Amino acid sequence: MEQVALVVGEALVDVVRTSDGPDRHHPGGSSANAAVALARLGRPVTFLTAFAQDDHGQLLAEHLRDNGVQVGGNPLALDRTATAVATVAESGAASYEFDVEWRPGPLSLPTGTDPVVVVFGSLGAALDPGALDVAALVTEHRAAALVVFDLNARPQVTGTGPEVVTRAEEMAALADVVKASDEDLDALWPGQEHREVAAGFLARGAGAVIVTRGGEGAAWFTASGEGEVPANRTPVVDTIGAGDTVTAAVVDALWSFEVVGPGARERLRDLGPTRWTAVLAHAARAAAVTVGRPGADPPRRSELS
Repeated sequence: MEQVALVVGEALVDVVRTSDGPDRHHPGGSSANAAVALARLGRPVTFLTAFAQDDHGQLLAEHLRDNGVQVGGNPLALDRTATAVATVAESGAASYEFDVEWRPGPLSLPTGTDPVVVVFGSLGAALDPGALDVAALVTEHRAAALVVFDLNARPQVTGTGPEVVTRAEEMAALADVVKASDEDLDALWPGQEHREVAAGFLARGAGAVIVTRGGEGAAWFTASGEGEVPANRTPVVDTIGAGDTVTAAVVDALWSFEVVGPGARERLRDLGPTRWTAVLAHAARAAAVTVGRPGADPPRRSELS
């Protein structure tokens, strides 16, 4: 059986708006970006998603195919393909306005493949009715796969009320690795120390929590310790897709350490500080490439060697 990563979540088109040129249309969506990033790092990927049979949907289908991402099942489940208008400030930071609906079709895995890691999160884990299907799918596969949850809060779409926080905590409880940005944590748990929020995820069953801090790097938290890795200093074009690249690169590094498949949960808990530093350093290198060029354009493995 071929070992594959199963990525579940939204695909959409980023309409990138800057002050110095016409709008640019880029295939994107947090989960789609993570799937493409993993494939570019040389990992076989099956992606369960949904879009429409329209121009934007065609753009997404071609993008996934061109990057070697296998679509799991028929993605043509929506009336119109989701979009996110990303307005890029002079600093390179992007703010978003979304037009999204989410309901994936049934999963169909390619013959002879075995998911050894499941990656989910963002809008795919937050928007009903699709989020309920995602939770059921993750539950089905978690006994034999490493499960990675990218919180990636989108308050513009979901809000930040108690029900959103509860949903995020429930989804995190399904995961072995929880990844979030400092902005995600500040939006959903305002006033709480990031270490405190991470401790809550660990108490609910996660083996590790990763918190990204933009230009300040990233931190990891486990039951046995914690540590930090600085960001790679690089000129920033925009930050679109940087967090998704981090998710993919973390999965890639853990895969290299054989922390996937049956027993991954136990092997994850045995990772020490040296390997966690290596995992986050790999993610920082990958993210530095992504922020250095426009749109969600993650690196290939050859660019990191």
